[in-house]
Amino acid sequence: MSQTEQGPKRPQVGRRTVLKTLGMAGLSLGVGVTSRSFAQAGPKIRIGYVSPQTGPLAAFGEADKFVIAQMQQFFAPGLVLAGKSHSVEIIVKDSQSNPNKAGEAAADLILKDHIDLMLVASTPETTNPVSDQCELNEVPCISTVAPWQPWFFTRGGKPETGFNWTYHFFWGLEDVIAVFTNMWKGLATDKSVGGLFPNDGDGNAWGDPKLGFPGPLAKDGFKLTDPGRYQNLTNDFSAQIAAFKKDHVEIITGVMIPPDFKTFWTQVQQQGLKPKVVSVGKALLFPSAVEAVGDPAAGFSTEVWWTPSHPFKSSLTGASSAAYADQFEKSTGKQWTQPLGFAHALFEIAVDTLKRTKDVSKKTEIRDALAATNLNTIVGPVAWGQGPVKNVAKTPLVGGQWVKGQKYKFDLVVVNNQTAPSIPTGGALKLMG
Repeated sequence: MSQTEQGPKRPQVGRRTVLKTLGMAGLSLGVGVTSRSFAQAGPKIRIGYVSPQTGPLAAFGEADKFVIAQMQQFFAPGLVLAGKSHSVEIIVKDSQSNPNKAGEAAADLILKDHIDLMLVASTPETTNPVSDQCELNEVPCISTVAPWQPWFFTRGGKPETGFNWTYHFFWGLEDVIAVFTNMWKGLATDKSVGGLFPNDGDGNAWGDPKLGFPGPLAKDGFKLTDPGRYQNLTNDFSAQIAAFKKDHVEIITGVMIPPDFKTFWTQVQQQGLKPKVVSVGKALLFPSAVEAVGDPAAGFSTEVWWTPSHPFKSSLTGASSAAYADQFEKSTGKQWTQPLGFAHALFEIAVDTLKRTKDVSKKTEIRDALAATNLNTIVGPVAWGQGPVKNVAKTPLVGGQWVKGQKYKFDLVVVNNQTAPSIPTGGALKLMG
């Protein structure tokens, strides 16, 4: 029985229930859901999603279940495109925090599940192998949560040509370098910096003499001590700590996975290194990772991609960043986490792309609509063709510091917004201890 045949009240109740669950009460979905019963049936649309659900990068995927559940409800009534109602299936695969597994998951989604559109998030170890599979098999792909340089250049991207099927939105190394140095310049330190760069996509990019930190730090008068690359999940940072102590390092930076930072910081305390500033990417992004370090975590600083105070709203639900973070906390009982906004934005862009696609049965048409994206999302404006290279759209980045919390053990406060003045600050960076 169609919705229009179930009586005058039931369609309204069903729709309100869905909208309430999604935080969309009173908002038009803008995709023709209400006219589904009058639309012809179109082919099913399959969306693949790959992210690290398990393993050392699992904190990046912590919000995925919440976002996926919302989007499944969003798509449940069907998606009306060009007068045809399409059912939408989201097929989720776990990369297990392993590049090889990420590539295998992408290949399965493309060759076995026959997806129409790929979404992928969280570090070059996930985004790059998935994007490579999509480029090879000519499947449109939207990726995020990896600095654009290791996503673009590590995959052999050339600025003059770019890629044909893969499109990325996030910030770049130039942004995180600016954010960190802006935070440090106002502090009383000797400008001695110790770098912790692992032998992975992020670490090699952050430590690269041309693309990464060394050049800009020297230009701004900072002295960098780089002990060299280490392997992820190492259990001994004695060599790095000894090098930092020898050079009287007062600022520690780098891009570490959460388990490695916990190991490093335990050994820092044991071996008597007392930095004044600790600004580390990746490991210090998430409440769960910071809480695992314990009480010394108050004072750590990191890059900030998205917070409840960001002045953006969802193009799907109309929810503000603050409202969406509140929804997550009430639904899961967990503190908001930065990847939440970007996971939602992936689906914002996916829906917007499908709405503008002339013929969703043709992947080239989906790809062309994707390339023409110009959308205001919950993480800010996303528009390809305006970025540093063809396939990259940049999103804003600011600096934040973890402080003792009220509702939760620690709160992440924006302390420097020089790179994105529209994002409000909640305090100023303070020295550790």
